[in-house]
Amino acid sequence: MVPKDPVMLLSYINTQLRDFYPNLEECCRSLSVKEEEVKEKLAMVDYYYDDRQNQFV
Repeated sequence: MVPKDPVMLLSYINTQLRDFYPNLEECCRSLSVKEEEVKEKLAMVDYYYDDRQNQFV
């Protein structure tokens, strides 16, 4: 289950990206979450996906 809290989500998603997935699209597909929803939630705490680093910064 993916955390609902934006700060917990940030940590969880970045860990998943670092350890298991080459990009956000594959991560979201595998976790059955909508990529846009993840981006919107993390934008609430001023984090945005950087595809070159493959993480939210």
